[in-house]
Amino acid sequence: AEEEAAALLSRGYALPVVAYVAGLTAPPGRRMGHAGAILSCRQGTASHKIELLETAGARIVRNPAAIGKAVAAALAGES
Repeated sequence: AEEEAAALLSRGYALPVVAYVAGLTAPPGRRMGHAGAILSCRQGTASHKIELLETAGARIVRNPAAIGKAVAAALAGES
């Protein structure tokens, strides 16, 4: 779904988007539930999803506790 969201954002989206992607600490090659789900190549990894979303213009937070401040900053027009 993150890849689909990045594709949507890259086509233009009027509202700011803040995203948190779980799974960055999952050991490579190890399946750890949804957050560490493994797909082929780089597609599906947390790092790849973050890269796609950032490139598409989403603000990425590395900790879910930072979502509120990131949303407030986005709505205030801060970079």
